[in-house]
Amino acid sequence: MLRYIYATDLHKFSDLAHSMFKDRADQFKTRLGWAVNVDENGEERDQYDHLNPLYVIWEEPDGSHGGSMRFLPTTGPVMVNDVFRNLNGGTQICSPLIWECTRFCLSRKASSHVAGALTLGGTEIMRNFSVEHLTGVFDHRMIRIYRSLGFSPEVIGSVGEGRDRISLGLWEYSREIYLNVAQRAGITPEQSQMWFDRSFGMAAEQPMALSA
Repeated sequence: MLRYIYATDLHKFSDLAHSMFKDRADQFKTRLGWAVNVDENGEERDQYDHLNPLYVIWEEPDGSHGGSMRFLPTTGPVMVNDVFRNLNGGTQICSPLIWECTRFCLSRKASSHVAGALTLGGTEIMRNFSVEHLTGVFDHRMIRIYRSLGFSPEVIGSVGEGRDRISLGLWEYSREIYLNVAQRAGITPEQSQMWFDRSFGMAAEQPMALSA
């Protein structure tokens, strides 16, 4: 199932959170060789995890992490402005209608449907919080994956060649895209909304009707 959890509430799901940060260390440091910080508990975190981001987490039946993404509004510190502004010609992205998505992570044991479920979670955030666009930086390997998930970005800028090429993307929300992502993920919109409501209930800001 999908859970939507703000950083300030991760302590309520300590085992799930621990396995998420450990899987991030495994993916980004061990498998990809990124220069990331891993603490004495084997967890990977950065400064953006201290800004109360919203995490979308796929929880496995045993309560462990299957996959996750991290979201922050671009009105505050975000990587696309602090680290990758050159990909947007030096221009800052700052809007309450544009959120950054980072740390897309899949557990080694994740089944093939988890990536699609997480993508649907991203569009669910957009639909319920009236977010018009997501933005983020990705490498060349992700182009094919985004296409298969039914959620391809507009490429704003790129740097590097071949396997080292990275790009800044902008993903736009529409109802058609939302339904397409849900269909490809094999999850009904009603089920997706139920997971969202379980996490937020009436606390969700600017809730939208299911027909939106």
